[in-house]
Amino acid sequence: MLSLSEENYLKAVFHLSNNGSTTVQTNALADAMQTKPASATDMIRKLAAKELVDYEKYRGLQITDLGRRQALKIVRRHRLWEVFLVQKLGFMWDEVHDIADQLEHVQSSLLTDRLDQYLGFPKYDPHGDPIPDAAGEFVIKPKILLTELPVQQPATVVAVKDSSTGFLQYLDRIGAYIGATVAVEERMAFDGSLHLKIDGTKAAFLSREAAENIMVTA
Repeated sequence: MLSLSEENYLKAVFHLSNNGSTTVQTNALADAMQTKPASATDMIRKLAAKELVDYEKYRGLQITDLGRRQALKIVRRHRLWEVFLVQKLGFMWDEVHDIADQLEHVQSSLLTDRLDQYLGFPKYDPHGDPIPDAAGEFVIKPKILLTELPVQQPATVVAVKDSSTGFLQYLDRIGAYIGATVAVEERMAFDGSLHLKIDGTKAAFLSREAAENIMVTA
């Protein structure tokens, strides 16, 4: 059984490695965990001793197949709890991440499976991220950045790259939440900002920076 700290580090490695496909540098992991490289190295050695990562000094680390399976369990629990908090307890999508960070460490597989069943086996969390099933499989929606959407082509908001509270609250205010239908009415040549129509009626102006954090599927 992994400790809370080991689970947090393993999840960070999983995300930094693009779901396990690339090498992670120690400094990047330390930055993600907001700690010193020496502290990160100590934890990396613990994870390596449990065969969850392969580590070679000065070359970084890679998550192993065992580590990836364990990380997917943590991600699964986290995202299911986010769905529960939003759908069943009425939390806003900008409020649930930190709470789910605490709940994800309840390691009961039976509880996780019952929660999944209770929620109707959701495929995506409130931020549009895929939820692994009990076997660790998940479906990734084909998606593009809102900045890449052709003018006048309707699309659906399916994910966000920025999950900060301020950005999610901003999307709530303009109505560009997950599942909203959007269309680019005009793209400004000067700065790349967008004139957006949301759900066929509401209008909004988005900076290029904001639009680069919204993922859509046409």
